[in-house]
Amino acid sequence: MNLETIIPLIIIAVIIIAIAILFTFVPVALWISALAAGVKVSIFTLIGMRLRRVVPSRVINPLIKAHKAGLNVTTNQLESHYLAGGNVDRVVNALIAAHRANIALPFERGAAIDLAGRDVLEAVQMSVNPKVIETPFIAGIAMDGIEVKALARITVRANIDRLVGGAGEETVIARVGEGVVSTIGSSETHKKVLENPDSISHTVLAKGLDAGTAFEILSIDIADVDIGKNIGAILQTDQAEADKNIAQAKAEERRAMAVAQEQEMLARVQEMRAKVVEAEADVPLALAEALRSGKMGVMDYLNYENINADTDMRDTIGKLTKENNDENGKN
Repeated sequence: MNLETIIPLIIIAVIIIAIAILFTFVPVALWISALAAGVKVSIFTLIGMRLRRVVPSRVINPLIKAHKAGLNVTTNQLESHYLAGGNVDRVVNALIAAHRANIALPFERGAAIDLAGRDVLEAVQMSVNPKVIETPFIAGIAMDGIEVKALARITVRANIDRLVGGAGEETVIARVGEGVVSTIGSSETHKKVLENPDSISHTVLAKGLDAGTAFEILSIDIADVDIGKNIGAILQTDQAEADKNIAQAKAEERRAMAVAQEQEMLARVQEMRAKVVEAEADVPLALAEALRSGKMGVMDYLNYENINADTDMRDTIGKLTKENNDENGKN
């Protein structure tokens, strides 16, 4: 091939490569779609998005959608929200839904709600169609000691103005639970709660529990009421059992002290007996010493022995008399 043939082929190849690069880097099809929808976006704006690492379709498609819905949003607003990490498509859908429902929702507020981590589209839908939150069984104790369990259904509507910084569903459920427990606890008997369960909802609703939350409470309905345990009787039984244990412990302590005192007295008696035995053992020695030293005569010793014998005889007679009396009493 000669040079005159190669040059045109090279030029055609360069043109094809340039067109491929153009269509790859520059979203020409997206630019044409925007122009066809009546959205004025320059090709250089799309190239700038590529350079700023913004996916053009994530901005232009929501922009087309907003323009068709009659919303006044700009490319810079959508691009800045995308760069901030927000969901542009969801915010635009929320703005369209709010516009259709005649709810005032500026773009800046919707973007702030989205960046706060809340689903702005769900919030708008909840403003139109309220949501029902069902609490678990909440147990309270009436003044008569009977446990009453109540299940409540809370109808709430999203408050767009308080979505940023407002408390969530958990706070609403906790506040309603606290109000139910307080209302049941202030009832004189559990029968009054069973007769008028709507008194719980009226009392709780009047407390303004939605203050500082992202919701507006429309109604609180008591769906079910059930009777639980007799807490008063259980507490009295437990108290009686505790008192009994305390009394038993004190009685055991007194018995242990009495046993200790008895053991101490027995020890003292044993000690005294030992001393008596020791003293009795010294008597013969003392008598022998008295006889040797002449302090005691033979007649004195005989008189001493007579007295001991007489004492032993009287003890024996007394024991026999007692035994006879006991046998006569049995007969």
